[in-house]
Amino acid sequence: MCHEKEQLVGKSSDNNLRKDENLLVKPGTKINLKKFDTKYTANFKDKEDAGEMLARDILRLSELQDMLYAMNKYSLLIVFQAMDAAGKDGTIKHVMSGVNPQGCNVTSFKQPTTEELGHDFLWRVNKALPKRGMISIFNRSHYEEVLVTRVHPEYILKQNIPGIDRVEDITKSFWKERFDAINEFERNAAISGTIILKFFLHVSKDEQKKRFLARIDEPEKNWKFSAFDIKEREYWDKYMDAFEDAIANTSTEHAPWYIIPADRKWFMRAAVGDIIVGTLEKLQLHYPTISEQEKAGLVEAKAIILKEDN
Repeated sequence: MCHEKEQLVGKSSDNNLRKDENLLVKPGTKINLKKFDTKYTANFKDKEDAGEMLARDILRLSELQDMLYAMNKYSLLIVFQAMDAAGKDGTIKHVMSGVNPQGCNVTSFKQPTTEELGHDFLWRVNKALPKRGMISIFNRSHYEEVLVTRVHPEYILKQNIPGIDRVEDITKSFWKERFDAINEFERNAAISGTIILKFFLHVSKDEQKKRFLARIDEPEKNWKFSAFDIKEREYWDKYMDAFEDAIANTSTEHAPWYIIPADRKWFMRAAVGDIIVGTLEKLQLHYPTISEQEKAGLVEAKAIILKEDN
């Protein structure tokens, strides 16, 4: 699976991006992010073409969410991971613009608090899992614990884990155990009815540079810029290695990873929206049916209401 230009065969849109081999990471796939084209746009002609599909998917997502809530059998967890300036916030804003806020919540995971550090690394995300009928979005997630901590292993020492007293104690087996814990955590959630979609918004280093400069040069974007972002940019290659390892070890049938090209924001948003809609449609959601006794109750209630007018 790769985005090498000679292999980029156009795919039909309208919910087929869910199976696009240029985006979906199949279980057991080894990842080399350098082979993924961050400008890939499937078979879309232009921004308008993708925009039309996104508009349709936004409307359809609104319908599907309503049935998801009414059916109260499944829940949906959407995970976003990316380098800074890849477009997580904008994607969430655009794709979820038609969703009823009462049935959706967004959790942004920052540096762990003292309370969170006092528990295992999955404790805080477990609390944020969606209940049945709900959609939860993780803007960054439990994967920070195998990404940021992989690049900065000294952060692990703050967790006061038995046997981990110095960075040298953090071996390959430690990361394998974390991947295993994540896979088990997600498997348990899936068994309980949580549909899990994980998106890595893959922006190129050159595109990130352009977006950082725009944040500096355009006053209305100054608030988005942080000097910390520049510091983390110095670790680009280490982050790419961490993403490759994490995605390869945790993309499963019940919790797949999608690597979404992020240099073209219009494609990134359209792709994410289409994959979400395609996944929900596969569930064959529907409104609950009621018993004959309940139907009789409705008829009686209607008669009482109409009688009020007389």
